[in-house]
Amino acid sequence: MSSVEEGDLIVRREGAAGVIRLNRPKAINAMTLEMSIGIDAALDQFETDAEVALMILEGAGERGLCAGGDIRSLWDSSREGGDLGARFWRQEYVMNARIAKYPKPYVAFMDGLVMGGGVGLSGHASHRIVTDRTKLAMPEVGLGFFPDVGGTWLLSRSPGEIGTYFGLTGQTMNGPDAIHAKFADAVVPAAKWPELREALTRVRQGVTAADVTKLINGFATGEAAGPVAAKEPVIDALFGFDRMEDIFAALKRDGSDFALATMKTLNEKSPRGMVVTLKLLRLARTASSLEECLVREYRAALEVFRSDDFREGVRAAVIDKDRNPIFSPPRIEDVTQEMLAPYLAEIGADELKFN
Repeated sequence: MSSVEEGDLIVRREGAAGVIRLNRPKAINAMTLEMSIGIDAALDQFETDAEVALMILEGAGERGLCAGGDIRSLWDSSREGGDLGARFWRQEYVMNARIAKYPKPYVAFMDGLVMGGGVGLSGHASHRIVTDRTKLAMPEVGLGFFPDVGGTWLLSRSPGEIGTYFGLTGQTMNGPDAIHAKFADAVVPAAKWPELREALTRVRQGVTAADVTKLINGFATGEAAGPVAAKEPVIDALFGFDRMEDIFAALKRDGSDFALATMKTLNEKSPRGMVVTLKLLRLARTASSLEECLVREYRAALEVFRSDDFREGVRAAVIDKDRNPIFSPPRIEDVTQEMLAPYLAEIGADELKFN
């Protein structure tokens, strides 16, 4: 076992596996800019290390892989007119694209909470393991934001309108629903992870992605659909629109307990965030690559960083925790095309570029 780095990130080789462990358990391993840079360095190291056959991503503690980015630091920088958003998201999004193309099998252990930036680290992996304890969500719309880190790419590739539903409501997926939504590949009970992890560290050099899949499937339950999947026909009917006004109208017309509960959830979100999210999800459907979606997300993220809605959403959820954000504008009907345009506009020299 060779250890390279300690602190908020633990990087080491264990047998044939290069291990990256997020190590901020008290913060449910929320990712800082420094951690993201460290993960990139680890990917460099493991890619060229002939003794590393595959990579394992995991989180320290019992609560989850990663609860997202370090929102408080971003909030502070946004209030001060700083540039942390631009630097953090540029680093993170380029890394998300890199993970999707990583040349060695990349096994993400998505136990417990997996949210926001945690999805970016795991959802693009070649092998995505969820457990009986997984709670995966992209709740950004409640912060005046949108599902980023390639979230628009992933959500737009979920079956039917499942991705639209999860992206707009921020609702939680369990492990089987994460597989149905194409955010994960196999459910492995958390109790079996130590045995599987040990087996992964013992694979032979030159192991193929298919070999790793076969190994994981030997521990998997075979589950592939959870409670939300059962509602897919209803969700398809309610969310199959390109305007938020039409989605709200469909929910109101339907009037079922599910529709009313969903409408209540949406009414707690940022109207501007919902409109931006729906637009990005629809654009993502015709995207030819993850990179195309990340370029679009970066443009929109820089606009979010400048917005009062982001600061207010984070204040209500994370800082004051009063759960009572006052978003502007307060109603879907008041979000104009002029308000939407800056989130989609090209940004010249500041565009996201990939190595």
